[in-house]
Amino acid sequence: MRIKQTATNSRNHLQMGIYAVINPLVKGMIKLHITPNVVTTIGFLGNLAAAAVIVWAAMRPTGAPVDFSMLTWAGALIIGFSLFDMLDGQVARLGNMASTFGAMYDSVLDRYCELLTLGALSLYMLSCDLMLGALLTFLALVGSIMVSYVRARAEGLGIECKIGFLQRPERVVITSLATLATGIAGSCGAGFDANLILVWAMGFIALFANITAFARLAYSRRQLTLKEKK
Repeated sequence: MRIKQTATNSRNHLQMGIYAVINPLVKGMIKLHITPNVVTTIGFLGNLAAAAVIVWAAMRPTGAPVDFSMLTWAGALIIGFSLFDMLDGQVARLGNMASTFGAMYDSVLDRYCELLTLGALSLYMLSCDLMLGALLTFLALVGSIMVSYVRARAEGLGIECKIGFLQRPERVVITSLATLATGIAGSCGAGFDANLILVWAMGFIALFANITAFARLAYSRRQLTLKEKK
């Protein structure tokens, strides 16, 4: 319990620090009458561009070397445009523009971003003959979607279910940094296969995202059992 509380406090402190940095930009967007849904759409398009760059890196002639600079760009795009996921929420709150559809729209595009990014990375792994890496990326994709699905299903039954070690912000950070690090290491001619950075990162997400999904399922079961006994 203490570990969970510490993790939650650390996440909250980090979030507040990020808000302190981005709030001036948020206020500028509000003055320009930029809506939260527009911010959400921009973030999605940026992540779509990152996925397209990864696919471009994968679609090379047979036997051609990997252009690791493409992964560097993709990682940078994911990092930069994922910030819009925080910007849209702040624009909605500070600009009094929050809406039920806006929350749904944000959630739907978040899922698309993860599907596109991890799907592109899985294709990239296949292009590099990294079958294990492709499998782990697929399992990471499954875990990521199930974490969100279990929460949504639980909330539909009246249960708040936000527990878990590897939620979306952590998954995005790991994916973006691993992609960026792979690109930089490969471009600099590291003395090892730089793609292993991605393989290990996807393995980490695959393991802990699915553990988080099952932890949420178990938590929901306990909460539903308690409700039924009342």
